Amino acid sequence: MIHLDNISLSYGSRTILRDASLHLAAGELCALVGRNGAGKSTLLKALTSRGDVRIAGAPLAELSAEKRAQTVAIVTTERIRIENLRVEELVAMGRAPYTNWVGHLQDIDREIVGKAIEAVGMSSFVGRDTSSLSDGELQRVMIARAIAQQTPIILLDEPTAFLDIPTRFEVCRLLADLAHKEGKTVLFSTHDIDAAIPVCDSFAIIEQERLSQLPTAEAIIEIERIFKQ
Repeated sequence: MIHLDNISLSYGSRTILRDASLHLAAGELCALVGRNGAGKSTLLKALTSRGDVRIAGAPLAELSAEKRAQTVAIVTTERIRIENLRVEELVAMGRAPYTNWVGHLQDIDREIVGKAIEAVGMSSFVGRDTSSLSDGELQRVMIARAIAQQTPIILLDEPTAFLDIPTRFEVCRLLADLAHKEGKTVLFSTHDIDAAIPVCDSFAIIEQERLSQLPTAEAIIEIERIFKQ
């Protein structure tokens, strides 16, 4: 579903990655890890902006903006807290690639939004103002928005940041369900390695301008080596 072959990435004048490759299949959950400033967010951004990245079998450059939005959903570190914006309205934003030009929801869109909210365990929060949600609750809603977008690929930048420990594990289990039960390709950057290890199929590790992709069992050894230095 995601094919990145021998690309280099820079941030300003600084080289982040050299000759990086990443191949992720449908139904695979992969954690992207590295030290602060290693380039995790830069890599995630590249997966949605570089024309030579292949997404769902096609070069990104060949996909229209609408098709990209129907193929890849992104959950950023941004926390949307807008007064009078209800939970279901925020999740419904995920239907934008499918609605008409005025964004009018059809019955099928409302059904998809409802199921997405249910999938993240937030059905009892329908009608709540998003500004009243905790960080963990809001993160679940942001993931629900990505689910409502109905894309085969979901990218998430630090989805467990600022959450308490139990919620970090819950979010990782939710991502595992999306990959293993729904067949989605899920890649998320994280510092919460302990929460990621039990559920991830593989890890993508950034170290010293190099990207390594390893099955979880092998990645554990490499991660211990890197982070104990």
